[in-house]
Amino acid sequence: MRRPLGILFATALLGLLAAGAGAQDLLSRPEIDGHATPTAEFPEPRSASLEYGDVAVLALALGLSVYLALVRRSRRGLFLLAIGSLAYFGFYRQGCVCAIGSIQNVALALSDSSYGVSLAILAFFALPLVATLFFGRTFCAAVCPLGAIQELFALRPVKVPPWLDQALGLAPYVYLGAAVVYAATGTAFIICEYDPFVAFFRLSGSANMLIVGACFLVIGLFIGRPYCRYLCPYGALLKPLSRLSRWHVRIPPEECINCRLCEDSCPYGAIRPPTVKQSVADRKATRLRLVLLLALSPLIVAATGWAGRGLGVPLARLHPESQLAERVRLEETGQVEGTTDASDAFYSTGRPRQELYAAALALHERFAVAGMLLGGWVALVIAVKLIHTNLHRQRTEYSAERGNCVSCGRCFWYCPAEQARLGLIENVDVVVKRPAAEKGES
Repeated sequence: MRRPLGILFATALLGLLAAGAGAQDLLSRPEIDGHATPTAEFPEPRSASLEYGDVAVLALALGLSVYLALVRRSRRGLFLLAIGSLAYFGFYRQGCVCAIGSIQNVALALSDSSYGVSLAILAFFALPLVATLFFGRTFCAAVCPLGAIQELFALRPVKVPPWLDQALGLAPYVYLGAAVVYAATGTAFIICEYDPFVAFFRLSGSANMLIVGACFLVIGLFIGRPYCRYLCPYGALLKPLSRLSRWHVRIPPEECINCRLCEDSCPYGAIRPPTVKQSVADRKATRLRLVLLLALSPLIVAATGWAGRGLGVPLARLHPESQLAERVRLEETGQVEGTTDASDAFYSTGRPRQELYAAALALHERFAVAGMLLGGWVALVIAVKLIHTNLHRQRTEYSAERGNCVSCGRCFWYCPAEQARLGLIENVDVVVKRPAAEKGES
């Protein structure tokens, strides 16, 4: 899709979102004295057959995405599929069931045997992971509604400095660790609570989350997919799996003319240029850094994990039981005046305060262990990132970095070789030979 049409589409979509949000107020039910109209904050449960229908749509969309990205290599097809996925999984299904949020369901089910997970949720969690392991991040390309809405808004993307991109790329792993901790302890599903786009999908929600979602879309005009790259916890799972994928979007070396248009067109910094051969001194320095990192990493992970025990109390404060114990303690010691609905409900049960305090202390101990694991996880991620950045790989051609490439197909649209293959360029020989002529080559 050409840029003017893309700008027009994004403008129209923003208008629809704003109109839909305003329509919720215009069409709201009238207030009746003495009667509070209930509001549904979540979509109504669906029957098993409809849930399996969602899984079938997901499988079909994944198959189409793989075909369009790896076989047809069609940017236009991927763009249209992204619009369809946004319409179905986003606005029609209102962002639920969501592969990203399913992380929490699986984490809670693994830690609490009494919590059941439907086959549909398991399918939404596992199918994109399996597809990524074989075909790269084709789920991100045009199936995920959060990625799709950002892809439609990436109109004037600029390059993020590599050092900043690498640093911000650690955030999804921290978010993933925190989300698993809070889900496994039954505290909260923070991925769903702080989803920046679900308020748009449901055309309702808190003003704060609508503002956050709008900010992500505005930033996404200039920074390609900011949520996907720097916050998405599911992306933290997909990235390492994508690096192991057998088939992936690639730049065919036999056809590459080194025009660098793919590198310039990629808004995600996923195109890697050919490398410069290292000198003997540089190779020795790189090996020394790797040896030091490999030797120190276990010590750093262990020390950071132990220090993470101190996060037990701060992490536990989000748990309702811990919040209630803290409030009751403040009321008991006279540090606050009055009561809250939660404390009133507690007093009405006749439950002893000491029992509540003991439960809160047990939570603190449980979260101390969780904090230790979270600290070790973050240190491990940083150590692996440092080791990965110090690995020197010799490249003689431009290639797509498998972990960062979301298979969006933008490089297809700008590649002269792809345009020639599709018969969209005349005077193919002139186009292909231009880089060599500019270098004075024959």
